[in-house]
Amino acid sequence: MRKLVLLAIVGLLAQLVDGSLGMAYGVTTTTLLLAIGTNPVAASATVHLAEIGTTLVSGASHWRFGNVDWPVVLKIGVPGALGSFAGATFLASLDTSTAKPLMSGILLALGLYVLVRFTFKGLRKDRLGTPLRKRFLTPLGLFGGFVDATGGGGWGPVGTPAILASGRLEPRKVIGSIDTSEFLVSVAASIGFLAALGSQGINFSWVAMLFVGGAIAAPIAAWIVRTIPPRILGSLVGGVIVLTNARTIIGKDGLALDGGATWLVYALVWVVWVGAVLYSLRAHRAEVAAESAGSAEPERELVGDPA
Repeated sequence: MRKLVLLAIVGLLAQLVDGSLGMAYGVTTTTLLLAIGTNPVAASATVHLAEIGTTLVSGASHWRFGNVDWPVVLKIGVPGALGSFAGATFLASLDTSTAKPLMSGILLALGLYVLVRFTFKGLRKDRLGTPLRKRFLTPLGLFGGFVDATGGGGWGPVGTPAILASGRLEPRKVIGSIDTSEFLVSVAASIGFLAALGSQGINFSWVAMLFVGGAIAAPIAAWIVRTIPPRILGSLVGGVIVLTNARTIIGKDGLALDGGATWLVYALVWVVWVGAVLYSLRAHRAEVAAESAGSAEPERELVGDPA
């Protein structure tokens, strides 16, 4: 019973982060399942089955708060489903360990770009509203879906930074669209796992508890995305991407740094990340104050300046 409660809590916290920042549900929950001895295939299958429910609730919540761009959902979600089905089907015979550090390096670079871009320049507006084309979203969806199924998570870490870096969609809609399209990815991956393995190794009570926790958190996360200013949200997302992928690069699959060096890198990332968020918050307040002053100036001209 204690394990089931723990799974529900993990599902809640993971969905709260995923729904707010566009990533981390699969990575977080898969890591827990592997830590308690679940084999990788069963762990990924369990997480994706739970995500069918959590992404459905999350997508509906994001839609309710106006965080979804439906053309983007379809353009990236359909190829994402094809990629995740292929990844689930071939997971047992695939070895992605050598590709993992390379992928993390690419995502780390994207994360750094997002972090720096949003921290120092805010939301790029010269491309905002420009349509995202299929020739960009289709390969992104195929790759993200494949990585998600084979690694137990990765749809958000692949899709969110790539679309954010394009500057064509505001952060809340990037997160809402990625979370909503993940429903298609989760369904396709689950079908692939069940077709290849049946229900072998899948504990459906674990699936249920992960879903319960995630379903509770989904509406809260969608509201958070709606509330946080784009500049601050971009800095938060960029930091999560950097922290997540730095862990892979310095870990046993990458540079294999010793304990002291590892903690030094983590401390540096956290200091930079917190500093970036605080800088974004200060810059946002300055922008709001400048806009308020600018809007007040015409009013003074209309009524006449008593001075």
